[in-house]
Amino acid sequence: EVQLVESGGGLVQAGGSLRLSCAASGFSFDDYAIGWFRQAPGKEREGVSCISTSDGYTYYADSVKGRFTISSDNANNTVYLQMNSLMPEDTGVYYCATEVHQCILVRGNYYYGMNSWGKGTLVTVSS
Repeated sequence: EVQLVESGGGLVQAGGSLRLSCAASGFSFDDYAIGWFRQAPGKEREGVSCISTSDGYTYYADSVKGRFTISSDNANNTVYLQMNSLMPEDTGVYYCATEVHQCILVRGNYYYGMNSWGKGTLVTVSS
């Protein structure tokens, strides 16, 4: 069974940092790209970042570029999202998900087309 488990969320002050983890199991890790989405109350789910674990291609939304870094530990089937210089507008539930393309769905905010999802981890950034 495909399973994705997020961890690392919490409460942090503006300017602080968090590292999110997405532990994957139940599939061949290199067969999928892993994307991060976030959703704030009352707002649409948006693609934040993505990594193609087979070739290392990465994507970042303009709103997080230069502040967030995505990486993968392929041996341990884990993807990380290092979030620095956090701002209150980064607040939301962060989800990781799989897609068979090279981050095409994440780039286009096509969350409805992703294959599998974790249950999310809450990130709250205070001012």
